Amino acid sequence: MAGGWAMVPILICSAIALAIVLERWWTLRRAAVLPPGLGDEVRQWARAGQLDPRHLQALSNGSPLGELLASALAVRNRPRELIKERIEDTGRHVVHRMERYLNTLGTIALIGPLLGLFGTVIGLIRMFMEVMAGGIGDPAKMAGGIGEALICTASGLTVAIPAYVLHRYFRSRVAGYVVQMEKQATALLDELTLPAPGAPTRVRRPAAAVSAPSAG
Repeated sequence: MAGGWAMVPILICSAIALAIVLERWWTLRRAAVLPPGLGDEVRQWARAGQLDPRHLQALSNGSPLGELLASALAVRNRPRELIKERIEDTGRHVVHRMERYLNTLGTIALIGPLLGLFGTVIGLIRMFMEVMAGGIGDPAKMAGGIGEALICTASGLTVAIPAYVLHRYFRSRVAGYVVQMEKQATALLDELTLPAPGAPTRVRRPAAAVSAPSAG
């Protein structure tokens, strides 16, 4: 209340930022995004032929990594380039969902100091208006305006700094998950399209050499 009405948008932004941080912290847990051992299990399914629609649906709904791997298994009988394209398309959607609300958090980190500056300007204007109306004989009026300005500035920075730090942290976490998901998707792609070690391969026989005619 001491910061004036300009504190209202700052408090709203702080509440939104706190909700986003808690939601993303829970959603972007490593166990929820990259379940341990899921990649090896899915490759074992592919080798054993356990790829019925029920398995694929459960895999897709379980985690972002599972959704990415299920998209590759859904077109496993197609050429390698088509499977790779499907993985890339699904990956863009998965990453978009993992980055949900992070733009809003970044916006709050950006506008927090601006809202504090706005409150500062309002407090200074109020102080000068009171000085113009009643002179400088009442130091309490000047102190009230200066205090309102400083409270708004401090509040805006208090909201913006953690929001910025956590925005960068979540971005970095998503980037790390993307690298791990690409690694698992590539391993599954190789499992589906490359011949197994020791499998017989067709070798083209060399053409018979043409002997040179004998002299004489």
